[in-house]
Amino acid sequence: MLTIANKFPIFDLSEIVVETELSYKTFQPLKPVKTGCVIPDFVLHQDSDLWQRFSNGGETREPLLWKDLLSKPLVIGFYSSLWRSIGTKQLNQLNAIQPEIRANGGNLLVITAERDKELAKIAWDHNLSLNFYFDDNNGLAKIFNVYSENDPAWTKFSGIDNNIPLPATYVINAAKRIVYDHVDIASFGTFSSRQVVSVVHDAALFQ
Repeated sequence: MLTIANKFPIFDLSEIVVETELSYKTFQPLKPVKTGCVIPDFVLHQDSDLWQRFSNGGETREPLLWKDLLSKPLVIGFYSSLWRSIGTKQLNQLNAIQPEIRANGGNLLVITAERDKELAKIAWDHNLSLNFYFDDNNGLAKIFNVYSENDPAWTKFSGIDNNIPLPATYVINAAKRIVYDHVDIASFGTFSSRQVVSVVHDAALFQ
């Protein structure tokens, strides 16, 4: 009788490894927070490595009374150099109204996740006098919903190869309530300077 040798090992059903189902991230479009919302988790840390200040284009090491920033109405600009001309326009507009913001009882802070030499060059080239706070891992940008890993910027805007926060502008009062918001993707960087100063003035009166 002819016997055929089995060239393959015996297959045991118990050896089957069941693969877990692939997990899919549910698409959640960015919905930036709006006027009226309270941001209780908005915290600024004192670590000097998280701050960079410029005066008339040059970097300055003068001490910053960071606690005072939140005791007054605060204008916040979320910025990224990767927005290029849009981002630069936003910085110039914020820089131009900063004296009026302070005169009306407010403060101004620019929030960015990037630490690079490009920031110092832009500040110098445009003679900026601004305070920057480094938002590691875009933690604050996530709180304001202007950044999300589930709705990255590079999927929506040509020329953007990284996921970065939207160039948003906010005003929050001393109670951390948003009293002004501007996140218009059709007109990046063109917030109303007059309205921002007016909102700061009113928020300072009623704090």
